Amino acid sequence: MSEPVITPEVVAKHNLTPEEYQKIVEILGRPPGYTELGIFSVMWSEHCSYKNTRPVLKTFPTKGSRILVGAGEENAGIIDVGDGIAIAFKIESHNHPSAVEPFQGAATGVGGIVRDIFTMGARPVAALNSLRFGNLDNPTVRRLFTGVVSGIAHYGNCFGIPTIGGEVYFDTSYEGNPLVNAFCIGVLRHEQITRGAAHGVGNPVFYVGPATGRDGLAGAAFASQDLTEESSEQQRGAVQVGDPFMEKLVCEACLELLATGAVAGMQDMGAAGLTCSTCETAARAGTGIEIELDLVPQRAPNMSSYEIMLSESQERMLIVVHKGREEEVKRIFDKWDLPWAEIGVVTDSGRMVVRHHGEVIADIPARKLTDEAPIYFREMREAAYMAGVRSFRLDGIADTQDPVADLNRLLSDSTIASKNWVYRQYDHMVRDGSIVCPGSDAAVIRIKADSLPVLPVGHPAEGRPVPDKYVAMAVDCNAAYVYLDPYEGGKTAVAEACRNLACSGAIPLGATDNLNFGNPHNPEIFWQLRESVRGLADGCRAFDAPVTGGNCSLYNQRGALGSIDPTPTVAVVGLVEDPAHITTQWFKESGDVVLLLGKAVDTQDPLQGLGGSAQLRVGHQLKTGLPPRCDLEVARTLHTTLVGLIREGVVRSAHDCSEGGLAVALAECGISELIARETPRLLGATIDLSAFAEAGVRLDALLFGETQSRVVITVKAEDAGRVLKQAQIMGVPAARIGVVGGNALVLKVGERQWTAPLATLHDGWWNSIARSMAQ
Repeated sequence: MSEPVITPEVVAKHNLTPEEYQKIVEILGRPPGYTELGIFSVMWSEHCSYKNTRPVLKTFPTKGSRILVGAGEENAGIIDVGDGIAIAFKIESHNHPSAVEPFQGAATGVGGIVRDIFTMGARPVAALNSLRFGNLDNPTVRRLFTGVVSGIAHYGNCFGIPTIGGEVYFDTSYEGNPLVNAFCIGVLRHEQITRGAAHGVGNPVFYVGPATGRDGLAGAAFASQDLTEESSEQQRGAVQVGDPFMEKLVCEACLELLATGAVAGMQDMGAAGLTCSTCETAARAGTGIEIELDLVPQRAPNMSSYEIMLSESQERMLIVVHKGREEEVKRIFDKWDLPWAEIGVVTDSGRMVVRHHGEVIADIPARKLTDEAPIYFREMREAAYMAGVRSFRLDGIADTQDPVADLNRLLSDSTIASKNWVYRQYDHMVRDGSIVCPGSDAAVIRIKADSLPVLPVGHPAEGRPVPDKYVAMAVDCNAAYVYLDPYEGGKTAVAEACRNLACSGAIPLGATDNLNFGNPHNPEIFWQLRESVRGLADGCRAFDAPVTGGNCSLYNQRGALGSIDPTPTVAVVGLVEDPAHITTQWFKESGDVVLLLGKAVDTQDPLQGLGGSAQLRVGHQLKTGLPPRCDLEVARTLHTTLVGLIREGVVRSAHDCSEGGLAVALAECGISELIARETPRLLGATIDLSAFAEAGVRLDALLFGETQSRVVITVKAEDAGRVLKQAQIMGVPAARIGVVGGNALVLKVGERQWTAPLATLHDGWWNSIARSMAQ
């Protein structure tokens, strides 16, 4: 089969500039062949090379005493959690594929991130996701939403991993380009860490997993360009098709194989498929690799070398085996009924050489593909809309006249409402390690002995008791805040994720981020990116949560619909030292005292916490105003104080104030506990906020403002005085604001009082999304 002639038009279709093509010619010392052009196009795409973002990413804090595998080293970062046990975790996007084929796009997003974890030698133990869609009154959005959630549920449930938490936001900016960010965490012993490097000249290279097809062709390149109606139709073949049962077999076989010691290196075939796995493993080891495509299992007839190299068919792994250990590898793959093939060998050439039908169809220096992609320093310019954002004031914005109606409206808003319609489709209890399931501030899992990968027979640690570890995790980003002030929004994303961990009793260990933005060639979008990363970096430094890796997803925009709101999603993982310290958000008992930690209203903020708030958006259809300020020192002091109080055993519940403000947080404390799968336990409270009704403080700011660094906690009546005194010593504003009890949320401010029956609040909050989906 003859390859197409390379013309300027062909180069442009591969998303390469004339300058980049000329650099390829210089690297090779000749014009590339068509397959070589395809290889460069995927490896030099933004998705694989980070050519527009690498200089910005270098500003993240990535070092820490607990880090065992850091950012950029391997497929996922790894952090020590003590006693020789470690956790591997990462978040990645599958946005463009999910916009085109929501079920398969989301399903294979889960599959890809799970492979990133067991590639490191870790057993995957839990998953989270962060999702963004347009408004649910749009039938197309409902179709996308249904498909994405079904895809996540299908893959996770079939593979047997609990999807234990996450977040879902709805905003018109995602109308044409939904975001699907998938997170996975796995566990392993320190000595079980596996590297994705082709070590050992002469070692054979094995392919394991299903045969290669034409699905997922050049998916990495597709994810590195603007999404249009035309590209959506043309690139349906770039969306992979997943098989979670096959992935389970591959996972178990790989973990069993690793225990034999026969593996010299292992890499999954994710973005860019066989291309990425071969050149990256060679580049990491400083070796070369030669493969023969005639030996690669193929499920479609007459596949070209271009198609085989760029296919992103799922559930495939590349494994470098110690020479002489081939029969062990074959035995294990046969035991698990997995297709396998020995397709190549490690060399000392430093080159990736690909043969097909007796010809060399690619001969490229491996490191030129992986480490020497072009790097761009894009032009940046503050977004023009920021002038209007900064000048916005509350003059002319009516204060709330009916707080109960406003509270019901906020609780029924799709972004704030319960996400039970989503998480009821997920198995969040499989493997019996889930401690805090979806519905509280952070998810918590128990890492127990059977969570860890198998050890080789006779290993010194075999049979040694493994202490349980309790790991908390949360994923956060208020993209409206980032849109309105990228730096403050970036800080706030980290602070809220860490605050959610603190509310669960955990201290942060590390973070992974997913930077979702529009086209980086737009100076205003690149300014959003740079400023939000600056905020994320400062936040991670403040909470000692180094970034262990992540993902960049750019070009998230669609024609006339424009760019998404900048969405730098951050997932933070933390450790709870004692299971007795695990804390949830719901009220526990009548008679408990309700305390507010943090300022009720930031009176130094001219918008009193209403800038970018849900109250402005839902009640006044406005997305404007500078968002609440995030003082990282104040936030860190709050978190330290809260975790200290939890460890003293005096905190009965803790819930952070975020979207919707204090009133929404209080309502959620009373309506979010389930005593059965769908049976709520409603427990109200009488709240008196009169002490904060100072001159000039708006009622809507007091009830629904989103001033940062605030947590609602409950304690026994006899502990309230001690807790208030301890907070004062620590420099954290704290006040007694009410008592738990009754079947309503009663709000008092001076002479005014409002009563919100919990049954009504719960009905709107619990059923809102289901009712929207039933349209």
